[in-house]
Amino acid sequence: MSVIRGLEPKPGRIYSDERTVYITPDIYVIKAGDKYDIMQNEDGLPKLRISAYYKNILNNGNGASKDVKAYVQEKLRSAAWLIKSIHQRQRTIYRVTESIVRLQRDFLENGITHLKPLVLRNVAEDIEMHESTVSRVTTNKYVHTPQGLFELKFFFNSPINRMDGDSIASESVKEHIRINIKSEDMNKPYSDQAIVEILENLNIKIARRTVAKYRESMGILPSRKRKKPC
Repeated sequence: MSVIRGLEPKPGRIYSDERTVYITPDIYVIKAGDKYDIMQNEDGLPKLRISAYYKNILNNGNGASKDVKAYVQEKLRSAAWLIKSIHQRQRTIYRVTESIVRLQRDFLENGITHLKPLVLRNVAEDIEMHESTVSRVTTNKYVHTPQGLFELKFFFNSPINRMDGDSIASESVKEHIRINIKSEDMNKPYSDQAIVEILENLNIKIARRTVAKYRESMGILPSRKRKKPC
């Protein structure tokens, strides 16, 4: 028993003291038949209301002086504004997600390789709001979709031109690179130039240095370091 008590139940703890941070989705996108339902996660969201005690001070007086009533009135207005702002923010997040679902339906159906180029302006125009508002509500907000959990900002991607003049999202290109490297022969891993040629067969034309940049951003080693030792 004394030996068992001296053992470390979590042996990995001696190598790192970093705490795991779990992400809770702010909103859920659930497929229901041919459409997608949007549900907000209100767990942990405070249920704010104004106490009737302070309303009674204004309505009935309760012997309160004029200055006290003016003070309470001012604070009630501030409280009402705060509650309204929270509800409005939740509504904005919902509308932004609704727009993303509408504009990125191919992604929801088929995955990251079908992600479309999208910028803040597209969503802002769709829901008739300012770009800065869309930017604020998508920061550190996460959505759970049939394709996994993503930050709302993930859906905004710069376009890369295809060889036929069409465009594809940069995240889609990264996913194509990741898929090809994952399925490569470890004895003969793809070089960056080989990946360029593979992408050309998919009607995607990008420079070798762009492939290298995307590969590095995903934490993937160059081909010489991916090669399986003999």
